[in-house]
Amino acid sequence: MEENNQTTVIEFILLGFSGQSDQEEVFFGLFLGSYLLTLIGNLLIIMAITCDPHLHTPMYFFLANLSSVDICFSSVTVPKTLVNHIVGSKSISFVGCMTQMYFFITFGNMDGFLLSTMAYDRYVAICRPLHYTLIMRPRLCALLVAVSWVITNMHALLHTLLLVRLTFCADNTVHHFFCDPYPLLKLSCSDTFINDMAAFTEGGVIFLTPFTCIVVSYACIFSSVLRLPSARGIRKALSTCGSHLTVVSLFYGAVLGVYMHPSSSFSAQDMVAAVLFTVMTPLLNPFIYSLRNRDIKASLRKIILRSQN
Repeated sequence: MEENNQTTVIEFILLGFSGQSDQEEVFFGLFLGSYLLTLIGNLLIIMAITCDPHLHTPMYFFLANLSSVDICFSSVTVPKTLVNHIVGSKSISFVGCMTQMYFFITFGNMDGFLLSTMAYDRYVAICRPLHYTLIMRPRLCALLVAVSWVITNMHALLHTLLLVRLTFCADNTVHHFFCDPYPLLKLSCSDTFINDMAAFTEGGVIFLTPFTCIVVSYACIFSSVLRLPSARGIRKALSTCGSHLTVVSLFYGAVLGVYMHPSSSFSAQDMVAAVLFTVMTPLLNPFIYSLRNRDIKASLRKIILRSQN
């Protein structure tokens, strides 16, 4: 009898934030504006780093990769939300939902790994400046990014396959604006124990590894900086880390708020926190780095002047 009550779900309904048309219009405007600014801001950073030979250093190499990932990360969720609003449909196919979730996990974790490589780069620059060029060779930088891509893709594939094997009942309404793993697990008729265990074990390792690297790197940086003889030297050293620390705080603060609890307790508050790292963090990253970075601002100024001539 239980099997007869189950149907094969071929699509999901993404409810988003509200069913009221006036509020939907507000969210549509906010998402559209945020997405366009995300594209423009991150593309400007990539263009500045690519066009200026003085910015062809490990730090800016990682920053260009972070901007690229932020564009992809935002593009995984926001355009589908905007299209659904325009066409008046909230549906997404089962295959489309699994694909969206796969890339959401990949790019979301890639953000964390890139932030950890940037923290390591700052550690070497501040704590071992005489060996910086020897340690942060182009080959090592490329290897760090390549290994991060492999790990995050394998991680996303594991959790996508674990979700695909589950059975979904007639209820296909997702209380979110994209296919997030947690609200999808709440819809399943199957036992999600393995999924939850994988999220807290393997997923925990994938999350804590870059986070631990960031914490250890900055612990070493602060320990080294506090031994500097002058206050000016301390300010100069910390100024190179300010932008990165701001981005790390925004990203990991939101992620911890959403995913550091069982999937069964996912709520509307978690959806609001998800907006912070899926929409707002990719938007704020380029502005945080450009406003606090003289090299980026100088490079963009040169590009603008060159285009006017």
